[in-house]
Amino acid sequence: MDPQFFYYALAALLVIAGLLGTVLPAMPGLPLVFAGMLLAAWAGDFAQVGAVTLVVLGVLTAVSLLVDLWATAVGAQRVGASRLAIIGAIAGTVLGLFFGILGLLVGPLVGALAGELAHGRSLARQRLGHAARVGVGTWVGIAFGIALKLAIGFSMIGIFALSWWL
Repeated sequence: MDPQFFYYALAALLVIAGLLGTVLPAMPGLPLVFAGMLLAAWAGDFAQVGAVTLVVLGVLTAVSLLVDLWATAVGAQRVGASRLAIIGAIAGTVLGLFFGILGLLVGPLVGALAGELAHGRSLARQRLGHAARVGVGTWVGIAFGIALKLAIGFSMIGIFALSWWL
């Protein structure tokens, strides 16, 4: 079997796994997409995809990493989250990784809720309502970040494909 075929197949698997990783935070999504594209470019001796394209793809990968932090923070801040709520959302995300898909969906929400309750805002009923809004706002921010990362990922695939075939 041709080793080049193996490299291209592995590159395609990395890109697919990376796209899945944009939705599943347990995987480094767009860095895997970039690794797959870099492997495909290398397997083709950089004849179709050159340094300029790879630098652009690398910059988009770096931007995607910043999108995660930015989207979560914006989602939490828009509903008046405290610093403890944001820390709670991050901790909930990390702990959620150990509980599969449900943990990934619920972890940030519960973490932000716990962090906001620990912050100790006014009356108990108001605290709970505000903490719930913070949890939902954080989750919406994460969902928005996932959508942005998917858009970046598909843009990367488009740039790579254009470079490969043009």
